[in-house]
Amino acid sequence: MDQHPALPVLPVLDAVAGRRSVRAFLPTPVERPTVERILDLAARAPSGSNIQPWKVHAIAGEARAALSAELLAAHEAGEPEVPEYPYYPESWREPYLGRRRKVGWDLYGTLGIAKGDRAAMARQHGRNWLFFGAPVGLFFSIDRDMGKGGWLDLGMFMENVMIVARGFGLETCPQAAFCYRHAITARHLGLPDSEIIASGMALGVADWSAPENNFTTEREPAAGFTRFVGF
Repeated sequence: MDQHPALPVLPVLDAVAGRRSVRAFLPTPVERPTVERILDLAARAPSGSNIQPWKVHAIAGEARAALSAELLAAHEAGEPEVPEYPYYPESWREPYLGRRRKVGWDLYGTLGIAKGDRAAMARQHGRNWLFFGAPVGLFFSIDRDMGKGGWLDLGMFMENVMIVARGFGLETCPQAAFCYRHAITARHLGLPDSEIIASGMALGVADWSAPENNFTTEREPAAGFTRFVGF
């Protein structure tokens, strides 16, 4: 007998169009069968030669609290954040620099954080280590010897997780911040040296009363990033 919960119905276009990075969650528990069902469905993501290079580490309860406590302590002590891999380019240029600045200031503005208020910015950044209040943290790792194609596969799998979660009334926030404190996170997860954490992700029920969850980022229309040939 299938022990998974029944799959809710949410039109795929709505699931994609409504996806956002949620930064405030309710403490509502998310049970393991639901998390497992989300991951089972997300694993239908494509991968080159069906190698399925993704690995997931789901954390909740006391284990999640212990990890959050150590990460937050490191943050508040001002310990340097060292990226495990270069997520961003070494030097910024347009249009990427402008987009990055805009989303940062728009988010801070929604939260009432003024430009130059570094203390408030640091407090907001510190909420990453608490998974923004979400009861479940997901970590996506990959073997270090995988090529760029494996990372593409992992990205498609992660996107599936975010969309499928919405079908269960849950929301997510992908968090590259965890890559900047890889050593602490890897130790708590018991991650071998042969694996690298590509990203973390908060999973839970969104607190829609929080102003940051009513903040919507802008997207370039298809005509702005697509070259149509032969149409």
